[in-house]
Amino acid sequence: MSPAAKPKVAAPAAKSAAKSAAKPKLAIFGAASCGGCDIAIVNIHEHILEVAAAFDIVLWPTILDGKYSDVEAMADGEITITLVSGSMRTDETVHLAKLLRRKSKFVVAFGSCASEGCIPGLANLSSSKEILDTAFSTSSTDNPDGIRPVWEYQAPEGVLHLPEFEPMLRTLDQVVDVDYTIPGCPPESKQIWAALQAVVAALNGTGPLPPKGSVLGAGESTVCDECARKRDVKKISRFVRIQQVAAFDPEICLLEQGLPCNGPATRSGCGALCPAVAAPCIGCYGAAEGVVDYGARLMSAYASVVEAQKPEEIDGILDGIVDPAGQFYRFSLASSLLRGSKAAWNDGEKQ
Repeated sequence: MSPAAKPKVAAPAAKSAAKSAAKPKLAIFGAASCGGCDIAIVNIHEHILEVAAAFDIVLWPTILDGKYSDVEAMADGEITITLVSGSMRTDETVHLAKLLRRKSKFVVAFGSCASEGCIPGLANLSSSKEILDTAFSTSSTDNPDGIRPVWEYQAPEGVLHLPEFEPMLRTLDQVVDVDYTIPGCPPESKQIWAALQAVVAALNGTGPLPPKGSVLGAGESTVCDECARKRDVKKISRFVRIQQVAAFDPEICLLEQGLPCNGPATRSGCGALCPAVAAPCIGCYGAAEGVVDYGARLMSAYASVVEAQKPEEIDGILDGIVDPAGQFYRFSLASSLLRGSKAAWNDGEKQ
């Protein structure tokens, strides 16, 4: 065959076609969390196959044997969307959050730990020393040799570097820029699928891209607006714990029956599932639209139903809330105006 008769090399066109046909890349990373958000993703059932069909999953340590070095080798912005669950508690999680932010077009704070700090955020009421003392030196810990964690260890193979405890737990948006939030502890499976569908539609050109900063898979009102229970603006003379009452009226607002319910300050979107079965809302969907500080809004709501005038009477009613910090800031302390105790703030300043 003469040189003139040889077929022309079509590699550039082939590469272009392959590039256009390439699936968007998805990364899922869990920081300081319980793993419930990963389970919630799996719980979208057969839709997980559609996620696998729509995305090339490049990192999901809970499910796949991915390597951080593979992510480091990617071009900046090569990952289309990253879901980060869990809060920022160690220098390793902070490093990986920054790495994934650089490698991703969109970063989503996935679940309460990433967006609010959640239960781990209550550790901000204590200093790092107090936390480690509790974990390694109390009667519930079998540690006769008094071993404590060290961040560097000289092993025969070399120096081992372990993830170092940060002085204060932070939310994802306190470390990197976040594009979207999917709330919940964990997010409802149907909301996860709805949010992913919205992103896929935008990538395919069949739907609009949600505005940056949007809270996906949730409403813009409060749990109270979703709750079918009646509110008669009743006044209460005491707060009670759920185990102190044999039964609650199935139709009346739980808060107006004296049961601390966080619905007045919590974002809608869950369908008020807990109040529907006489369990109080605990606030896992985070602050409702326009709420600056979740705990402050909740305190105001509780005060509105207290029937008392004298300070000692008010104190007596409020004594029914046995754990104020856990009640008002169970999920949101790390993202609140307070963020932590003086001990934790001082600990951070020292480091």
